[in-house]
Amino acid sequence: MTALSEFQRLEAQGSWRETPRARLREVVVSVGDATLILTDPKSDAPLSHWSLPAIARLNPGQIPAIYSPDPEGEGETVEIDDRLMIEAIERVHRAIASHRAHPGRLRGGLTIVAAMTMLGAAVMWLPGAIIGHASRIAPPAQARQIGLATLADLERSTGAVCARKSGQAVLDWLAPQLVEDDALLRVVPGPLNGALRLPGDVYVLGDDLLDGAAGPEAAAGHLVAASLAADPDEITHEALDHAGLRAALQLMTLGDLPQRAMTGYGEQLLSRAVPRPDTPDLLAALESAGVPAEPYANSIDPTGASVLPLIEGDAFRDQLPERPLLTDEQWLALQQICAG
Repeated sequence: MTALSEFQRLEAQGSWRETPRARLREVVVSVGDATLILTDPKSDAPLSHWSLPAIARLNPGQIPAIYSPDPEGEGETVEIDDRLMIEAIERVHRAIASHRAHPGRLRGGLTIVAAMTMLGAAVMWLPGAIIGHASRIAPPAQARQIGLATLADLERSTGAVCARKSGQAVLDWLAPQLVEDDALLRVVPGPLNGALRLPGDVYVLGDDLLDGAAGPEAAAGHLVAASLAADPDEITHEALDHAGLRAALQLMTLGDLPQRAMTGYGEQLLSRAVPRPDTPDLLAALESAGVPAEPYANSIDPTGASVLPLIEGDAFRDQLPERPLLTDEQWLALQQICAG
């Protein structure tokens, strides 16, 4: 059916119950040629095929949505919480119902109206839904690719990433202490007024936080703050939204981004204020990482007036951490990361 063509590549996870008394079983739900196909994710073996026109939703308006080929719910059921899949099933189901509800001379005209309505809705709804779906299902390697492409675009405004090996070794050593084990920490020569977190756990610092600073604590505080300021899925979604529908489709189908997909995004990030996390969350994270809050606060506002809660809540205000964040040799190497 032509009404199904736009959804035929759509897949989502679901929980299938073969009988009302059977245990829930994880399945992959996909849209076929007028059918809903339930597949074992371990063996890729089809477990059941349902006719889309015959499917009934047993709990309208609730999540997860529960569907069954039996309107009474006495047979098989599947639970789906993926909103893109739910919306696709509902739209296709409504289109099928509309198509068969008006036989005779009106059928052709009503079919055209329904098709035009679906097309209009698809134009408005599908791009955002596909981009959102792509950002949610992107594996770490694809998210990292988006982050590195964003960093490459950022370099056009800040200058090339500083690559002195001794300084980068210090960043690699710091990453698991401050953010995530597999995070990439990078320094650019231009000022960023903080740290940026890009998709794929790529973090970027400006050399302004290192050059002339008394110690690494301010830069470390900005990295910790960046790790808390936004949800990783939201960061990836925003970047893909800039890249557009074509880039999202290529990422889902071919596994990579078009060239220049992120052009202009780095400049867009630089044009707005760096997001800041909630003060209680940041103070707790800084204490856990052994990073004083006051140097970070002073780097934002040297007067201290607007960051007083950070200064007063600093767990190390009266007593420094047991171990320094870096040795003198490490700090010197990090400060010189952009030299040469």
